[in-house]
Amino acid sequence: MDRRIISILVIFIVVGAVCFCGCTQSTNTADKSVKSADNASTDQKKTYIVGIDGEYPPYSFIDKNGTAQGFDVESIQWIGNKLGFNVKIQPIAWDGIIPALNAKKIDMVYSGMTITDERKQQVNFSKPYYKVNQSVAVHNDSTLTLDDFKAGKGKIGAQRGTTGAFWVEENLVNKSVIQADQLVTYDNFPLAATDLQNKRIDFAIYDRPPMLDAIADKPLHLVGEIDTGEEYGVAIRKDDTELLNTINKGLDLLHESPDWAALKKKYKME
Repeated sequence: MDRRIISILVIFIVVGAVCFCGCTQSTNTADKSVKSADNASTDQKKTYIVGIDGEYPPYSFIDKNGTAQGFDVESIQWIGNKLGFNVKIQPIAWDGIIPALNAKKIDMVYSGMTITDERKQQVNFSKPYYKVNQSVAVHNDSTLTLDDFKAGKGKIGAQRGTTGAFWVEENLVNKSVIQADQLVTYDNFPLAATDLQNKRIDFAIYDRPPMLDAIADKPLHLVGEIDTGEEYGVAIRKDDTELLNTINKGLDLLHESPDWAALKKKYKME
């Protein structure tokens, strides 16, 4: 074969190999760029730490597998999915939950927190998302009534830091209807329900939906409700106006969705 032809063929082979390598390298680089962009997008997705009462069904509770469940838990998870942020649920003792929020250990409290003037001095609240009254329970062996409760005829159990405890302090203790030691407070309501079952106290006061859940398997029953007309809101630090606007937008979307009715039905909130 002519040496010139061989030389030309060699040149074509070398050039072709270089072009092929160049194309392969460009493709790999492009793939890496796409993957890097995807990872960056995932990394940039904001995570909010949501403080809850871990023993407050049906709103928020930790199940036997250690998983957070409840009406409020599913609500904030729905909002996070809809608006594109991650949610980390953090159980915290109720009487320390607002201090934890203001210390920036959590980003919000979404756990059946009643909007009150006292709390508004410490935090901002979202628009109200649910209304509730206080309920009063007694032992099945008891003949005490709601009128007896209001007249201070017995010891009253309440969870510390709740509006039930606040109501008793304001309307019974501060007005000298009962002595201060007649109000017994607990770290969580299941402890109060247990003491009521064991007849160590005469009454227990709590928000109606979680009260029904707490006494369902015990020899206890409701004797009535106190029309407090409470409204629940999501508590957020006063300087976090961006998050407040985000949560309000999310609540609007949730309330307009058929999923809102489904959630209320699931947790017997209707």
